[in-house]
Amino acid sequence: MDLSYPAKALLIEIDRQYVRDNNGRLLASRAYLKKRGWKSQDVITRTLRELINAKLIHKTVQGHRPNKASWFAVTWRRLDRIAEYDFGASENFDFGGFNKMAIKCENTNLKPVSGTAELKIVPCDRVERALHVTPESTVVTFYNTTLTPSGGHHLDMPPTGEE
Repeated sequence: MDLSYPAKALLIEIDRQYVRDNNGRLLASRAYLKKRGWKSQDVITRTLRELINAKLIHKTVQGHRPNKASWFAVTWRRLDRIAEYDFGASENFDFGGFNKMAIKCENTNLKPVSGTAELKIVPCDRVERALHVTPESTVVTFYNTTLTPSGGHHLDMPPTGEE
């Protein structure tokens, strides 16, 4: 995925909190992340937004001042049933949502516009016949060349006296 480096790092910070029954209660507050070396609230906010948009995390509880942190769940694990979630958090959880986004971004039209019958991919010189690309996508070569350069092998040349 095309995530920024801070987003990848924050995703690791969030996932490392997972034990076995706390997916949905993972923290990404500044107070929690400060102990782990995160200093900028702007970076945390921006990367959380990036991870939510990429459907890699899901917010289950909206934090508020003075001391209530937001809770998150990673979407590649099942959401654990916890009674304290905000209304609709469980219903809107999209398990594996990041996979669905990746499928939308894939190139589904893999056939070239010009077709696949005969492609002329040939070296510049000393070619007997053009390369032929079969429908099974195998390349068959039909030219006969040696690996020795046209002027002869450099080790077989007499010394010129120049270094």
